[in-house]
Amino acid sequence: MTQRGRKQAAVAIVALCLVATLMRPAITAVGPLIDRIAGDTGTPLAVLGSLSTIVLITWAIVSPFTHGLGRKLGLGGAVLAAMGLLLVGAIVRSLPGSDAWLWIGTALIGVALAIGNVLLPAVIKRDFPLRVPLMMGVYSAILGGAGAVASGLAVPISELSGGDVGSGWRTSLLITGAVVAPFALVMWWTVSRHEMRAMRAAPSAPATRLGIWRDPVAWQVAGYMGVQSTTFYVLVTWIATMSLDTGRGDVLAGIDVMVYQIFSLVGSLSLAFVMRGRAARITPAALPALGLIGIAGLMIWPAAIGFWVVPLGVFSGLSLGVSLTLMADRARDHATSSALSGMSQSVGYAIAAVGPALFGALHALTNNWTVSLIVLIVSMSLQALFGAFVGRDRYVLESKG
Repeated sequence: MTQRGRKQAAVAIVALCLVATLMRPAITAVGPLIDRIAGDTGTPLAVLGSLSTIVLITWAIVSPFTHGLGRKLGLGGAVLAAMGLLLVGAIVRSLPGSDAWLWIGTALIGVALAIGNVLLPAVIKRDFPLRVPLMMGVYSAILGGAGAVASGLAVPISELSGGDVGSGWRTSLLITGAVVAPFALVMWWTVSRHEMRAMRAAPSAPATRLGIWRDPVAWQVAGYMGVQSTTFYVLVTWIATMSLDTGRGDVLAGIDVMVYQIFSLVGSLSLAFVMRGRAARITPAALPALGLIGIAGLMIWPAAIGFWVVPLGVFSGLSLGVSLTLMADRARDHATSSALSGMSQSVGYAIAAVGPALFGALHALTNNWTVSLIVLIVSMSLQALFGAFVGRDRYVLESKG
């Protein structure tokens, strides 16, 4: 590679990393603040648990259309538009006055993140075809790391406003969700402007990949995506509340969410090692064993939640990385990867959308966490089942060889 080529690759990696830092904080900062939001707005905790559900439903609805947006604007142009919408959504969500802004802003953020979720694995497949597990591990590690920082800082930032609870959580959500957005927008525009110019001059590409919805391998990837996402979004939404119920303070509860996501980062960084050679076939099915250890610990010794979030974090980080890698590895090219990503994330997040609300509802009904945690045992067991199928060397839109 020439010196110019290395420079361009470095700039592309920086731009990807900056965009990745925006893909989780707007969601993960909500959990540690949920009690403050409830106290300020008067909205019941069980209802506020639906904020995560709204995001996931939005992802399920928007994801199938994202492949077409990527064809029309180019991958770079579509991601740039999504990051701009994310910034708008973060601002709207933090507006004072009507509580409706919280829900409207959350929906806008959901649309923006749906586009990024679907297209960024295709960008990695296109730009780093020989380094997919490595770059997917870096990408998913940044997702977890940025989400962890947002979770840990959410409560301290909210306290900077003194006694104004309403101003506090709004300011915290705005800072954690959007502070990096201007830098990410500039860098992503820098690396994508030539592609966007070429897309404007080129004729529209014909619609393709409709067969992805009839492909069994695609449905296996979608199922795997759905059940692993269920676990992640349940935990990132409810760990803080579970921690508070053990008698820990709200700052420490936020740190528990942060630790969960820090070890999610550790799991993501391990992806390139566990998805190599023969291990790549075993890992998708074997991963849930690690998660089940954490859930069993929460049931038996809930006061040690600060310890149990460690195996749960590693499990979640690896599971996300495996899911994203499958969207690239089960496709022959980046266009097919984009279609697979859109389909599998649409189905996957439709499955996951049930999780946080069901988890909260079961807790409200039984006044304990044990029954709720059974939801995650079922989810992890299904992940092992799907993992046995997706680990096989098969590709979408191809007949079985």
